[in-house]
Amino acid sequence: MFTVIASLFFFVYTTEKLDVPKELPQQMILKWTSTVKVNGGRVRGLMEDVNGQKIYVVYTIQHEEEKKMLEQQTLAKQTFHVEGELKPVTKPHHAYAFDFKDYLKSHHAIGIYEVTKWQPLKVNVPFTAFLWQQRVKLEQHIDKTFPKALQAEAKALLIGQQDDVEAVDTRAYQKLGITHLFAISGLHVALMSLLFQQVLLRMGVRKEHVFYTLWIALPTYAILAGGAPSVWRSVIMVLILYGALLFNHRLKVESALGLCFLLFVLIEPNIIYQVGFQLSFLATSAIVLSSEYLARCKNWLTQSLWITISCQLLVLPLLLSHFYEVSTASIVMNLIFVPLFSFVILPANLVLLCSSFLPPFVSPLLFSLYEPFRVFVQDFIYLCQKIPYQMWNPGKPAIWMLCFLFLAILFFFYTMEQKRYRLVSIGIFFSFTFYITEQPKHHEDVRVTFLSVDQGDCTIIELPNRRGVYMIDSGGLLRFGGTTWKQSDKVYEIGRQIIVPYLKGRGIQKIDRLILTHADADHVEGAEEVMQEVKVKEIHITPSSAQKAVMQDVLHEAEKQHIPIQEQMAGAAWQQGAFRMEYVMPYDTVYEGNNDSIVIVLTYEGKKIIIPGDLEAAGEAELVEKNPDALKGTTILKAGHHGSKTSTSDLFLQAVKPQLVIYSSGRNNRYNHPAKEVVKRVQQAHIEALNTAEVGTIEVRMTKTTIDLQP
Repeated sequence: MFTVIASLFFFVYTTEKLDVPKELPQQMILKWTSTVKVNGGRVRGLMEDVNGQKIYVVYTIQHEEEKKMLEQQTLAKQTFHVEGELKPVTKPHHAYAFDFKDYLKSHHAIGIYEVTKWQPLKVNVPFTAFLWQQRVKLEQHIDKTFPKALQAEAKALLIGQQDDVEAVDTRAYQKLGITHLFAISGLHVALMSLLFQQVLLRMGVRKEHVFYTLWIALPTYAILAGGAPSVWRSVIMVLILYGALLFNHRLKVESALGLCFLLFVLIEPNIIYQVGFQLSFLATSAIVLSSEYLARCKNWLTQSLWITISCQLLVLPLLLSHFYEVSTASIVMNLIFVPLFSFVILPANLVLLCSSFLPPFVSPLLFSLYEPFRVFVQDFIYLCQKIPYQMWNPGKPAIWMLCFLFLAILFFFYTMEQKRYRLVSIGIFFSFTFYITEQPKHHEDVRVTFLSVDQGDCTIIELPNRRGVYMIDSGGLLRFGGTTWKQSDKVYEIGRQIIVPYLKGRGIQKIDRLILTHADADHVEGAEEVMQEVKVKEIHITPSSAQKAVMQDVLHEAEKQHIPIQEQMAGAAWQQGAFRMEYVMPYDTVYEGNNDSIVIVLTYEGKKIIIPGDLEAAGEAELVEKNPDALKGTTILKAGHHGSKTSTSDLFLQAVKPQLVIYSSGRNNRYNHPAKEVVKRVQQAHIEALNTAEVGTIEVRMTKTTIDLQP
């Protein structure tokens, strides 16, 4: 079986290519798949053309009434006549950021088609569309009948709708390694199947008729539950096993798993690139392959412990590859929460849902009993996730490391089953995990990364062998309000969604100094999110900037974590070996805006980088007058104020004379940064330039003798 699976993996990997056309027709007939969502002022999701080819579609809602109409109906499986054009797929911000091309590849979809006009068509609606309508109605029913505190959990556990789960809750579940409990998976399907089967049998239904009924009920439930790969994997496996029993043949579970896998990839080969599919099959394989060892376990506690360990170990390389971190508390926490969710919380939600259709006095009574218990469980989860050192974050290992780690895990399973060389396998495993943890720290160069954070600033400095890590600014968005109905359901956070994945991908778990050059949202807004995910030892700010409203979230989080905040002025400096960091501005303690930015000069083995925050022409002139020597011999200048026309003056360029200018700006930003005047000044000075909006994140590596750029 595994030879077939390995061969098929290789076949799909080497032959499946996503041919993205240069253009698509301006008018098409498209049908929505089940992957569609109304969010803010847009509708996004996957549609299919008449040939079954998937296309990622974006439609901008014209007015609030149209949005209300769209939210009240089910778009899944609905057909539209559309007009629009193909748009290019933007590059990811860095190597560890979400890559939309990978998303398209995993769904075998082509490009982004921006719809300007559409018209619904009256065609025969398939039965699956009717089921999706029932799913939406069920979601609306939960919103109407369940207490607010229980709605998100009920929708996640019963219909696979996780959009309402708060980010703080999701992060708590990740730290404890129990996120899978809030996604409908094999455990849910098995419990549902067993419950349905027992009810029918106790009603006197013949066994073979129960199996026939399950062949209809389980696919129906899969659609109502959102149709995730883990759900369909469980449903198909159960149907295969029941189908074999109908023919008086007992099929081995591993054979059913192999057949299920083959069926998946034959129907949708690119599904092997979906993380949920990979995790589902690997975790199930761990349990199946451990069946002999589980049979030798003497009690349920030992069995539960081994199931948890085997699942966590086998998916470990996959988790590191996709998420760069693993919960070290997951084994213990799963022993606590898996039984709790399986035998208490999930059944309770089923009972509560059923009671909500009964006379109105029934469900309030049950809710009043269950809600305090659920609040207690949630408080316990919050308490547990505060325990330090729960996340192992070695960064993203190289592919050869992941392969070796996978082999080490398989060797461990083999020794446990054979009852020999167990200590050897454990020693190999822990030795290699230690190597994976330490390996990212071993570099002899200074690494300065100008992170692409849209229209904002963030620079990360790593000293040789990680003897120090400094972050200058933390990105953010300048938010201008706007029409309420157009606002997204969840706030886009630069710190959490761009900076933190980079830090985790690099295996950076501690920042020695977080330097916020001045109090503008596009420089400080992401700091709070960074502090919540990565340990920050101290924060440097420009004098009096703490009084600004945009700094309040930073101050609150720093106070909460007891992180010292220091005001810094020109003259402050520190040195580690050949590396030196110096502040050359501001000169006064009254904060008046951009010209009071902390201006930073980095030097290492004769190479110099200047990072001026949002310094403008007047501030540049003051710096040239008061400290011209600090500017001489500059290798790289990060253009002040993202390349605004009020910065990077002729006077400053002549004083600095850099070999390279780097603009930190966003794609298609509203300010048109870098300004044409600045670009012209830099070109006339015969200075090379790079723009993060065009090339993405730029990494500079400085050794004792060389300087290397890796855009």
